[in-house]
Amino acid sequence: MRIDELFGREEPVFSFEFFPPKTPEGEANLFAAIADLQTLDPAYVSVTYGAGGTTRDKTLQIVTRIRREHGLEAMAHFTCVDATVAQLRAELDRFRDAGVENVLALRGDPPGGAAEWTKTEGGFEHSRELVELLNAEYPFTVAGACFPETHIHATSPEDDLRHLRDKVDAGVSFLITQLFFDNADYVDFVARARAIGIDVPIVPGIMPITNVAQIKRVTELCGSALPASLAAQLEARGDDPEAVIDLGVAYATLQCAELLALGAPGIHFYTLNRSPATRAILSALKLMRPWERGTLAGVGDVVGHGLAAAHDVA
Repeated sequence: MRIDELFGREEPVFSFEFFPPKTPEGEANLFAAIADLQTLDPAYVSVTYGAGGTTRDKTLQIVTRIRREHGLEAMAHFTCVDATVAQLRAELDRFRDAGVENVLALRGDPPGGAAEWTKTEGGFEHSRELVELLNAEYPFTVAGACFPETHIHATSPEDDLRHLRDKVDAGVSFLITQLFFDNADYVDFVARARAIGIDVPIVPGIMPITNVAQIKRVTELCGSALPASLAAQLEARGDDPEAVIDLGVAYATLQCAELLALGAPGIHFYTLNRSPATRAILSALKLMRPWERGTLAGVGDVVGHGLAAAHDVA
């Protein structure tokens, strides 16, 4: 199933992201979470490549198992990290031969915990080059990543958007954002993207907060900001893990409801291989159906696929 064909229908496209665990216990927990979340009928799931491209074999194994045992469409993440073009082709051949139909093309994080990205000799410098290879030689639907608060290594928001447009022009069919917590950042980003000709669906990536220390680490690594009011409320609950989870679920539910009322084409949940928070949020959204009765229904096309007037509601 090609994921790009799911957009533009009446229902939003809901999806979950998982990462390959490092232990048998972790793998058992992952598939227990997948079984729990499958009852919510996601459009698809995705599986990451791991930091520095360290889980290439596990990514394909898990994608294949999800499709075989659970009947879910599974998109494989794929990076340029620490590989020559010949090695990338060999790996992509394995993906194709295994029946993978959808790939999220990424440059990837610097390998080995390095602070700066260094191109592998004989490899690619930019994710655009990987997208070009995928579209020229493989039958996959290609997704890409984008950054409402600007990529941490970009020289400017404008430069970041120019690179994104190049990537879309090379063949990216839809985009998934980095996690964010202020919807105004998403609305502004989509407006700027549309203004320079990026017209593919831009799906908000949402990470429910379940642990204060964890979300601080994540946001520091990816350059996403916690709104001051949210950070203060999390700190006030720092000694009460259950209260943190309750707040995180409530905040993400409200955030997703507003995004869907604005016309976002779906939500991509960063699950961290856990099911309870995501299950609670998506269950509430499916009951509320904010995409049908949002007060901002008149701008549905704006965020969803056109967002020609997004600046008017930001």
